[in-house]
Amino acid sequence: MEQHNPDNPALRNPSLRKESFVALGTIGALTAGTALIGGRVSSSGQLWYKRLRKPGFTPPPWVFGPAWTALYGLMSLSAWRVWNRPAGPRRSWALALWGLQLGFNALWSPLFFGKHRQREALADIAALGVSLAAYTAVARKVDTGAAWMMVPYLAWVGFASALNEEIVRLNP
Repeated sequence: MEQHNPDNPALRNPSLRKESFVALGTIGALTAGTALIGGRVSSSGQLWYKRLRKPGFTPPPWVFGPAWTALYGLMSLSAWRVWNRPAGPRRSWALALWGLQLGFNALWSPLFFGKHRQREALADIAALGVSLAAYTAVARKVDTGAAWMMVPYLAWVGFASALNEEIVRLNP
């Protein structure tokens, strides 16, 4: 298993350091774009969401902003750590899975809040959970720290899946 190496050439070599920061900016922009999509669509669907029957374990609305901010930050740092590891099939596979989970993440809010398609959103969040677990497993073989950064996100997606499932059940 590859471990984080403080002597990473990307951090020593100035041209690789520049590439590393360009990668961080790209990863950050992709994540921020996903967050922006989710935030805009979620905001526009709040009146509809307030009218839904929800389970007793639904968090108050103010929890979502700080939770997602922290999760998107960890998600970005995780991908950046993987990107900074030596090139190879595992790194490529991990980054592809990271992009896949980000795509499923970006689809959820438009499905749930935008189109009010709770069942389709539930299928999407299930696919998100699978792709996220796969990313975490592969990332662990590339950079253990990157994998650990995904644990809160895995927990949140599990919780959000249960919440989505209950909303489907309570609002046939």
